[in-house]
Amino acid sequence: MTNRLPGWLRRRPLAADTGLALVLAALDAAFLLLMPQELRPGQLWAALGGSVLAAAPVAVRRVAPWPAVLAAVATLALPVLLRHAPGTQGLAFVVLTYTMAAHRPLRPAGLAALLLWVPVLLANLAVPLDGVLDMGPAYLLLNNLLTAGVAFAVGRAVQARRQSTRMLRERARIAEATQRSLAEQAVADERRRIARELHDVVAHHVSVMGVLATGARRVLHRDPQAADGAMATIEETGRATLRELRRLLDVLRTDAEPAAELAPQPGLTGIEALVEQVREAGLPVTLRVDGTPAALEEGVALAVYRVIQEALTNTLKHGGRATAEVELTWGDGWLAVEVTDTGRGPTPATDRIGHGLVGMRERVALYGGVLRTGPRPGGGFRVYARIPLDSAGAVPAGAATGGRG
Repeated sequence: MTNRLPGWLRRRPLAADTGLALVLAALDAAFLLLMPQELRPGQLWAALGGSVLAAAPVAVRRVAPWPAVLAAVATLALPVLLRHAPGTQGLAFVVLTYTMAAHRPLRPAGLAALLLWVPVLLANLAVPLDGVLDMGPAYLLLNNLLTAGVAFAVGRAVQARRQSTRMLRERARIAEATQRSLAEQAVADERRRIARELHDVVAHHVSVMGVLATGARRVLHRDPQAADGAMATIEETGRATLRELRRLLDVLRTDAEPAAELAPQPGLTGIEALVEQVREAGLPVTLRVDGTPAALEEGVALAVYRVIQEALTNTLKHGGRATAEVELTWGDGWLAVEVTDTGRGPTPATDRIGHGLVGMRERVALYGGVLRTGPRPGGGFRVYARIPLDSAGAVPAGAATGGRG
């Protein structure tokens, strides 16, 4: 019944039900005014007022159902006081019976029906109607029982249909989510399979390049022509390896990630720009460098940059009104990165191992480093990473892309 109402009325049940009560009272008033003179009650205005009172419980049938039921039962005194039974009284009892059956569980709905109709049945037996509409008690009992039963049955049917519709919608939502998850899982599995295959291809190319480079170095002075041929093969194999690496990255990239551009990856030289960008976003950040900066491999420089970027991003998201400090400490064969803030620290809702912390840990562990994260004793959060610097793998100072942050 209520689902066919306009949306704004469904969102305001009191307004809708008040309108329904006024409609019932207006219909009864029209019936009284059109009634032949000899059948009208003696005091017409009193009868109209009683009609409004009898319809009033309908106005609060959903916002206060139990008070509405009790108020409807109280209106059974109106026929005694007015010597006239308002026409809205029976309609109100039917509407309330339907409402409780449609919106309440079975037991409360049955109890409400008993509270409404048992007094009616007792009144039919104790004070039978007389006059023009003289009817026997048996007829009145049967009529009221049928009316109550129909109203109750319709209400229960509406509730059952509503529950069935909710269940079907929930099942459809779960099925859609499951299907989407299975599709995404299938795509991810296929991408991993292709990535493994491409990884084997790349590993084979790199192995071939290593063997050829060793052979070329050994025969360089003895047979320059053979060394030149080996170097040409290494050149072609390197290009093929680069192409396969690009394909590998394309496979591993998700749909949400943009296509990669042929641009240098950020390193230590981009830390100052990163700090300035975070300042402009509203987080006061200071940068401090201790020790003598040394040349780094591009991968190590990129790992340091990403750790700082992720730590400052987390502070922006969860730190609230805070300040942050980034410190790079160069030691003898190691580099330490520490990012601290004065924010409120993690909350139970956000203190979870997300992709950011996992990514930082994986990047640092890739180069043999350690990562420690957690709340600070005085408040705030701390991210600390220490990465050993492999002198054998470090690039010469003149070729380094990373420097002072």
